[in-house]
Amino acid sequence: MTSSDPRPPDPREVELQALVASGQLERATEATLRAYGPELIGWLCSILPGEAEAHDAFSWMAEQLWRSLPRYAARCSLRTWCYMLARSGAARVRGRAHRAHEELVSHIPSLAHAVTHVWNTTQRADVQRQNIYAELRASLDADDETLLVLRVDRDLAWRDIAQVLLGEDASDDDLIRRAAALRKQFERIKLQLRERAAQLRD
Repeated sequence: MTSSDPRPPDPREVELQALVASGQLERATEATLRAYGPELIGWLCSILPGEAEAHDAFSWMAEQLWRSLPRYAARCSLRTWCYMLARSGAARVRGRAHRAHEELVSHIPSLAHAVTHVWNTTQRADVQRQNIYAELRASLDADDETLLVLRVDRDLAWRDIAQVLLGEDASDDDLIRRAAALRKQFERIKLQLRERAAQLRD
């Protein structure tokens, strides 16, 4: 990969961003949840202590996605945008500053249905894989674990990961600097995991 991580356009993104551009925000929100919901649920379940907390964070993310689309300017993919919102949702849940987030979209039946459908159809077996990688990942601190999951499990580009971590107000210069720092952090994490894996094998 080059430093800018060039990638071909994702057909899902093209379709979703066309819905946003045409002002079909409710439809765009529902389609985005169905496209990316399972992997977001998997991530939330891996970083939060229980299923109830992950559900609250996912529901909050869905409501914020719908509210935020009018200001979405396509500086990043909708997938990245969702991870940014989901990370904020997880932080709210950890801080116990949340309400019953699943109620926030209940006044929009199609979105409430999408949240429930995506949640119920996501395979928990994929979320809770028990293997040596999961054990090693759990030994990392929260920031390192987030970086590892977004880069390895979700294959996000460095700039997209920087966007998730810095939020929507980050400048281009901020994103470039953070992306460079994340590469170095990732190399350190890989070394750390190799050392711990060797210890587990001994």
